[in-house]
Amino acid sequence: MNILDKFHSLVNSPHQFAQDWKARTGGKVLGYLCTNLPEELLYAAGVLPVRLLGTNEPENVTRPYIFQAAFCAFSRDCFAQALLGRYDYVDGVMYGLCCMHARQVYQGWEKYRPISYSYELRLPTDLRSRGAKKYIMRELEDCKHSLEKWTGQLISWEALDRAIDLYNTNRRLMLGIYDLMKANDPPFTGAEVAEMALAGMLIDKGTHNHLLEEVLKELSQRKNARGDGIRLMLLGSVNNDIEFIKLIESLGTRVVVDDYCTGRRYYQGEVIPEEDRLAALANRLIEKPPCPLKDVPERRRPQYLSKLIDDYRVKGAIYTMQRYCDSHGLDYPVIESLMKGKGIPMLKLELDYSVPIGQIQTRIEAFLEMVKTL
Repeated sequence: MNILDKFHSLVNSPHQFAQDWKARTGGKVLGYLCTNLPEELLYAAGVLPVRLLGTNEPENVTRPYIFQAAFCAFSRDCFAQALLGRYDYVDGVMYGLCCMHARQVYQGWEKYRPISYSYELRLPTDLRSRGAKKYIMRELEDCKHSLEKWTGQLISWEALDRAIDLYNTNRRLMLGIYDLMKANDPPFTGAEVAEMALAGMLIDKGTHNHLLEEVLKELSQRKNARGDGIRLMLLGSVNNDIEFIKLIESLGTRVVVDDYCTGRRYYQGEVIPEEDRLAALANRLIEKPPCPLKDVPERRRPQYLSKLIDDYRVKGAIYTMQRYCDSHGLDYPVIESLMKGKGIPMLKLELDYSVPIGQIQTRIEAFLEMVKTL
């Protein structure tokens, strides 16, 4: 099995690593619903954090429980996996205050799939408001004590320092992979990079670092992974559908960069060491590129995305939005204005697993034909 096949296997068997890790170590596995969390605290407590994801397929088990029709397919899909028992190995669930759909998953998990531990980290919506840092530090302190009580293990500053260093190394390595996509002939396809990024949310960071180092050593000089094609950016709601990216690239494009919380944005922003480690963790949560829900009232995303467009020489963008996603619905006009100002054509696709793939493909093909004429 070559190195890229290892990433593919991890993403296509998303529960296997955590199950094997738990059987081997006897440690606790915690599933999380949002990336606005201090994973370093979890790691320092000896816990394996894993991102809770769906299968990108229609489901029919959530309606009798908590979900109305006006909840995004991704949140329903995640909860469906819990109801179907696919996350029975998870010992705890954590939710960082984000959208109401993710919160409904968290609350449904507590009510209908009882587990030994659940925790809600309450982050302010305006991360740069007066008093926000102090508030976040107190939330992190409470979270630390809660994890210590659950695991029976004190989180020392030394353990937290090791976790911070490990996670910072992981971010540098993964962003190094993304940097290679700036080349005229990127060594990877967008789908391959997406699998590398997603795998890091399913396994421990030490293992992920080793795999990324292997990729950079063996394949960084690989040429022409995709061939000529329109340089595309993907952005929008949470999206872990690798087959969707493969479809886009099969139509004569190169997905050179994304702004997904299941992709590049997850790896943005290091923890800058401070004497007060919780202050350092709080600073990262405040300063890292925000998701739309945390990009108010100040709008930082346009400037951040504009730089990505320039750095990766993007020629077109596809904005994928989960149906009923309020935060990205509000974000879209802002991003649409940015794209128009930079002369970048953008296609908006509403994601719902009930939409036939042929219909989506037709819209993408029409969009690409339009881009080619510009």
